[in-house]
Amino acid sequence: MIYLYYTECFMGYDFGPEHPMQPARLMLTNRLIEEYGMLVDWHAERVEPYYASDRELLSVHTTGYLEALQAEEPNPAFGLSDQDNPVFPGMYDAARMIAGASIEAAKRVVQEDCSAFNFAGGLHHAMPDRASGFCLINDAALAILALRQRFSRVLYIDIDGHHGDGVQSIFYDDPSVLTLSIHQSGEHIFPGTGFVDELGSGDGLGYSVNIPLPSRSDDAFYQRAFSEIVAPVFRWFCPEAVVAQLGVDAHYADPLTSLNLTLSGYAGLVRCIRRLTDRYSEGRLLALGGGGYNMEVVPLAWSMAFQLLKGQEMPLDQPRWWVDFIRRSTGREPLNLPDVCARTDRDLAVRLAGVLDETLCQLKAGLSAVHGDIF
Repeated sequence: MIYLYYTECFMGYDFGPEHPMQPARLMLTNRLIEEYGMLVDWHAERVEPYYASDRELLSVHTTGYLEALQAEEPNPAFGLSDQDNPVFPGMYDAARMIAGASIEAAKRVVQEDCSAFNFAGGLHHAMPDRASGFCLINDAALAILALRQRFSRVLYIDIDGHHGDGVQSIFYDDPSVLTLSIHQSGEHIFPGTGFVDELGSGDGLGYSVNIPLPSRSDDAFYQRAFSEIVAPVFRWFCPEAVVAQLGVDAHYADPLTSLNLTLSGYAGLVRCIRRLTDRYSEGRLLALGGGGYNMEVVPLAWSMAFQLLKGQEMPLDQPRWWVDFIRRSTGREPLNLPDVCARTDRDLAVRLAGVLDETLCQLKAGLSAVHGDIF
């Protein structure tokens, strides 16, 4: 059974018309899932979420920060004044609704050994005491804590184009939560973290895994990372439950990253996460959304992810409503599956492959120094 979380209240998470993170991407995803008929079979159900309580939020965030959110006033000390995180009416309730969805989804996984998808979630940059990177409440961390009520080993995997720094920071010294983030290198992009030497601290040393990719990394780079790092880490850690942040901003058409992942490559990553979760975690998977700022790409990608999480392939024929919408809004035909990214210059591709070789080698050495040879 898989549960899909959605409510029109998600549309209240709105930083304004000029902000890259538009809530319309959530509405469009829900509409596309409906138009595809993905909720008509017996093993998929949509659930209306609830607001996370102050008590639940305090398990990750500080009292002072939550009070600053409720005040709805610019407050640089808490990250609430810059262009990334401008204040807006109803921001606290909007954030805790998304958080409530992820918490309730995690509780479903605990109670029913099922899967769940909250594509409004995955706000992985939020820190305990401040907003960061469009993220106000770290729903992913809250969901992990809910899973930890039953499970002693939880794996968090993050394929967003940006490093999942908030989740990593919250669990950096906790060996019961392994965080694994694949992202564009922090040398070139926000938040400037997520390097191979960030391995955790104290008892959590070796339980933080980062695969920083060079700019213009394509499907083949992701496939290598999954084959050489992700699969062995799953096998070694053997998680009892998995949280997957399925951000879409690694796509080649995204305006905020410089990666070259295609929708076909993205589908391959989701299939692999599903397969590894089935093998090592008895299918207990909580999927979250995250980044993704191209309105043509994100709804299609998350609809496809939901279908793949159900164990089914994406239909090739797109709903007429979606085709008409894309034509009207862009003047182009919609992306098809498989989509194709322009080839990288051969010499550059060779140089990038060398960078990836060095990254994977360093990461394997660092993890093996802590855990022994897990590769």
